[in-house]
Formats: sequence, structure tokens, C-alpha cells
Amino acid sequence: MSDLSLYYFPSCPYCRRVLDFIEENELENIELKNIRKDKAAKDKLIEVGGKSQVPCLLIDDEPLYESNDIINWLQNNLLEN
Repeated sequence: MSDLSLYYFPSCPYCRRVLDFIEENELENIELKNIRKDKAAKDKLIEVGGKSQVPCLLIDDEPLYESNDIINWLQNNLLEN
């Protein structure tokens, strides 16, 4: 199992899409990091990806951006087909 962390902030509509997908599919092994409330999380996001763009799914410290790409990765890697 990969180490997964989703960097987001609640008012971002693209983040909301990913968060809704996670909730609807009851995905539990994803650590949620609100970059508006957690300065260390924002610093880590910038350190790893070079920018503070959200949503960002860190997969074993490799950044994946864009809500559609994140949802596709989650569907292909976490949902049973």
C-alpha cells in the first residue's frame, strides 16, 4: 500500500470534488492535510512539488495534481474492480 496524503483547502471546488469522491467511496487510508490550517503541510507541499497548488495527492512523496487525475488514480489503484 502506498503512503497517501491529500493536500487541500475546503473552499477549493476542485479539492471538494476529490474529497467527495473519497467520502463516497469510503477510502480511509488517505491522510488529509488542510494547507490553510497546517503551515507544516503547506511547507511540505511546496518542498515536494515546488508550488502550493491543490488538490495534490502525494503518493509516496510523489505529487499528483489535478482533480480528474487524482480521482482516476484513486479509481485505478484503490477501488476494487
